[in-house]
Amino acid sequence: MGKPKTQSFADIGYDEAMRRATDLVPFLREHAASVEQARRLTPDVETELNRTGILRYLQPKSYGGMELDFIAAADIPEMLGRGDASIAWNVANIASHHRTLALFTEKAQNEVWKDSPDAIIAGGIAYQQGRGTRVKGGLMLSGTWNFCSAVNGAGWNQLACIVRDGDKPVDWVQCLLESGQYEIVDDWQTLGMRGTGSSTVKVEELFVPDYRVQSMASALPGHTYAGVKANPNPMYRIPTSALGGHGLGACIIGAAQGALDTMVEWVKIRSTNTAGAKMRDFQTVQLRTGFAGAKIDAARLMLRSDCIEADAALKSDKTISLESKLRYKRNLAAAIRLAVEAVDLMHEMAGANGIYDHSPLQRMFRDVRSASAHIHFNTDMQMTQWGNVALGGAFSSPTM
Repeated sequence: MGKPKTQSFADIGYDEAMRRATDLVPFLREHAASVEQARRLTPDVETELNRTGILRYLQPKSYGGMELDFIAAADIPEMLGRGDASIAWNVANIASHHRTLALFTEKAQNEVWKDSPDAIIAGGIAYQQGRGTRVKGGLMLSGTWNFCSAVNGAGWNQLACIVRDGDKPVDWVQCLLESGQYEIVDDWQTLGMRGTGSSTVKVEELFVPDYRVQSMASALPGHTYAGVKANPNPMYRIPTSALGGHGLGACIIGAAQGALDTMVEWVKIRSTNTAGAKMRDFQTVQLRTGFAGAKIDAARLMLRSDCIEADAALKSDKTISLESKLRYKRNLAAAIRLAVEAVDLMHEMAGANGIYDHSPLQRMFRDVRSASAHIHFNTDMQMTQWGNVALGGAFSSPTM
């Protein structure tokens, strides 16, 4: 029997992609508990994501992807997050890694996508967790990378490292590895976001050929991306270091919206056990609901505004300033703080009914709290970096 033909989604535009994402929300809610228990995307969920093409919204059209405008990087995960944060998180990661692969050599792209454009690509993004040394024809890679989401079902992995000449850092790169070239450590036992399966991976002295290595040090003189000629869409040049976290943050905002929607429906039909009064008639409940909705809307608007601004800048051949890049990171951290506050309001309002394992709100609370610990959302770092530059201080990063 021949290999089944993989569907092309190159004719799918933004509106249809969003319709498909919206239609997936009830399905994701239904499967959220099983994904959490499995600690990975289950076969049923993966099949549905592939059927709709929703994993491929940033993949180049030349390989059958949708190649949507960058606003989709926020809007699609946000919608999916209303169904389940873990599944949305994996979708956002996989889609982002498709976008990154578009910057690699055509040989590397063909190796992954020519026969398997649905391929799942995991990633370890922390450069300091990897060590690279230049050798003839490539580099030797070693390292231990935490938080490799969707790695158990992935056929490929993009692992970041710092390339050193002796003790001197000379490049910041991502390396494309096939499944089987790295060890997966089963250490993903967590408070929340269990369904992401974000296990640790290890590599020890592995040769990676040059065509599978792409420099991400865009701030270094003479830097180029090998894939830009084949993929000229400015969307691919939007700096991941500045906006790569917006898709992940959108998952949290979507989960916060899901928590609000769940709580609103619950309050509409619930009376308190003590007095028999309807919860919706309490002004404190109305106040909390109003504040939660406003915080979520504000968070969503911040992320969307950043994505639209950056996309428009590159389409107009404008340079995104360092201050703007740091501002995007600042806005992301602030948006997630608002989303967390909104979910806290909902969970507190649920009272003892919100602590049961069978309560969707309980899982949403755990997921949002767990996801918010990501370094992208760390206010201590993201606020102070922008504040330093805004006040006239110096900041430099090779990948910014």
